[in-house]
Amino acid sequence: MKFFFAPEFSSLAGHIALLETGFAFDIVEVDIETRQLGDGSSYLAINSKGLVPALMLDDGAVLTENVAILTWIADQAPELAPSGALGRYRLLETLSLIAIEIHKRFPIYFSLPEDARETLEVDIVRWFGFLAPYINRDCLFGEAFGVADAYLFVMARGALEMGFSLGEPYRNYVSRIEARPTVQLALSRERKQSRPEREAR
Repeated sequence: MKFFFAPEFSSLAGHIALLETGFAFDIVEVDIETRQLGDGSSYLAINSKGLVPALMLDDGAVLTENVAILTWIADQAPELAPSGALGRYRLLETLSLIAIEIHKRFPIYFSLPEDARETLEVDIVRWFGFLAPYINRDCLFGEAFGVADAYLFVMARGALEMGFSLGEPYRNYVSRIEARPTVQLALSRERKQSRPEREAR
């Protein structure tokens, strides 16, 4: 398998989730500005949308979009999904909320002039609030880490770094998740992968 990512993007969630499975996979960095890969080929040949992440399976099939990729990972590794009759649907419910109500608001936020961002910031924080009651436990669905935690962690970590007032529960949650070995490994791999190209610029 090949996982296509860009450092400091939401693709970090899929990278973490794949590491949690123990599956063998390669990571391939995408230059978001040029839509090129390290070998000079076009990423658009892999994903015509030009966005990350993308996951190329062993048979050459390609999955895109965080919700689809994270759900596929959870289907291969059920320990990364909530259990019970409605477990898969609770997972989709949570991933969809993160993707649609939180993640997709960030590009809009960055497109606005700085003096016009406050209202949208309040709205983003409000949507984080819907998941706040669940993060006082170790993870979103209890003690077991899952793919939804990988996605929420990436979004909350970014929001906190931007100075959003998510509150102490989110700061504690991000610290707990960031301490996981797979998270540290994903961050290290992405930094190491991107360093030669960045130094050459």
